[in-house]
Amino acid sequence: MTRMNRPNLGVFFFFAVAFGLSAYFTFAAIQGDFGLFRRVEIEAESATLHADLSRLTSEIRQMENLTHRLSDDYLDLDLLDEQARSVLGVVRSDELVIR
Repeated sequence: MTRMNRPNLGVFFFFAVAFGLSAYFTFAAIQGDFGLFRRVEIEAESATLHADLSRLTSEIRQMENLTHRLSDDYLDLDLLDEQARSVLGVVRSDELVIR
């Protein structure tokens, strides 16, 4: 009698499940919420936010300088004149305005 060697269904099922799990975990490691692609996105966003932070810090320093120059302790008359002209539209009596 010849015995037919057919593959065992349990072995096939085991390898199919093992392949499916490894494919799932590989996909999750690359594109999941904590995967490699998300990490690259977070690093790019971090670089953008650091650039915004440095720009805003520079603007704050400039505003603090202007505020100090117009304070009661230290008054910059040129800056006061410039602000009065731009904000209030003040013109000196010896100036000529052309529209």
